[in-house]
Amino acid sequence: MPATHTGLAVLAAWAFVGTTAAIVLWGSDLRAGSAAGPATQGGAATPAQAVPRAMRVYIGTYTGPKSKGIHQMRLDVASGSLSAPELAGETANPSFLAVHPGRRFLYAVSEVRGPDGKSGGAVSAFAVAPDTGALEFLNKQSTGGAGPCYVAVDREGRCALAANYGSGSVCAMPIGPDGRLAEAAAVVQHAGSGPDPKRQQGPHAHSINPDPTGRFALAADLGLDKVLIYRFDAARAALAANDPPAASVAPGAGPRHLAFHPNGRFAYVINEMACTVTAFAWDAARGRLAELQTLSTLPADFRGASTCAEVQVHPAGRFLYGSNRGHDSIAVFALDAETGRLTPRGHQPTQGRNPRNFAIDPTGTFLLAANQNSDTVLVFRIDGQTGGLAPVGAPAAVPSPVCIKFLPMPLRPPRPPRPTAACALPTRDLRPHRGRKGTAAGARRGG
Repeated sequence: MPATHTGLAVLAAWAFVGTTAAIVLWGSDLRAGSAAGPATQGGAATPAQAVPRAMRVYIGTYTGPKSKGIHQMRLDVASGSLSAPELAGETANPSFLAVHPGRRFLYAVSEVRGPDGKSGGAVSAFAVAPDTGALEFLNKQSTGGAGPCYVAVDREGRCALAANYGSGSVCAMPIGPDGRLAEAAAVVQHAGSGPDPKRQQGPHAHSINPDPTGRFALAADLGLDKVLIYRFDAARAALAANDPPAASVAPGAGPRHLAFHPNGRFAYVINEMACTVTAFAWDAARGRLAELQTLSTLPADFRGASTCAEVQVHPAGRFLYGSNRGHDSIAVFALDAETGRLTPRGHQPTQGRNPRNFAIDPTGTFLLAANQNSDTVLVFRIDGQTGGLAPVGAPAAVPSPVCIKFLPMPLRPPRPPRPTAACALPTRDLRPHRGRKGTAAGARRGG
């Protein structure tokens, strides 16, 4: 049921979208699976801005003796406590996940490869049970390559993008109204190599993301030391090389993941091999990246072995976080939203080994870190003033966790006021109903 301006009805669930000045809550039409538009008008609060009491947390894993697929937990957004994990759906090596913007579907890579080393990868589509969060398998499509390690869905839910690390290629798959994936309409093979003979003997596409406008897709290739830029048509699931076709990072840096600033003007690339983060200015009109700075994610006195993994921008646009595997920490940076430049602020140990992934919840209050080699997920509360992280509770036991995604749970609409007379409402009751105290505007989104 679509949102109304009388406060008598609200949507069953919400999608969160970042803007320059604030985090706006967007209604999702669950029947169509598409964004229905912002839930604020002229800065006024509406019922859509209520914060959910709990979030579903989906966790991708590497499967084997310890895990059978995708697990789920519930995060209490007031206390930061997690429920006991349970298996949500079985699939092989779901090392990266993506949630459809309509909230009805979830997509997971199967990070596998065939005997030839160049094929065998796939993305699976699942329907999300609204009451339990259980995942019902819908279908699976080949990614046209080997070892897919990343999947993303465009903002309108029309296309899934995947990166094949093993074969060094990217693909685009149409998504149907029922959430099912069609055969890949575009598969683009990267070519070239980097200076490291062990890890950069060929291309290794590690991620691909639509830009905030939806007109471009950016693929970080660890083997090439490049971020390849494609013109992207989600309606046709089409990818075409942009002009310029790529931006480079330092030789041997090994770009892995990329995150955009909420204002859409900047992009940040975490470099796995060099343990650095590179800030770029993003020209959304031409699809161009211009480097601003590159900073280390490690303390100056650290001498051990370490690699980077995940990078995310806080929804308020004031902080950036990156994970270090080896140093086993989250690096914290202050971020200037006007210039895009970063300033190091410190490091928070993840209390586990190999933090391959982390995620910020859609309210911007908590960061969850997945410690792959110690089989734990830990919650940190984010200090809204400093960006600092403070552990909350004990680690949750999850086998080989490697990806975290949030799905805000449905909100119950506030009860409409009773009319004082038949077919008549007092004038004050015609205004948007704001719900209970503490659930009004200001909900923030995770990046």
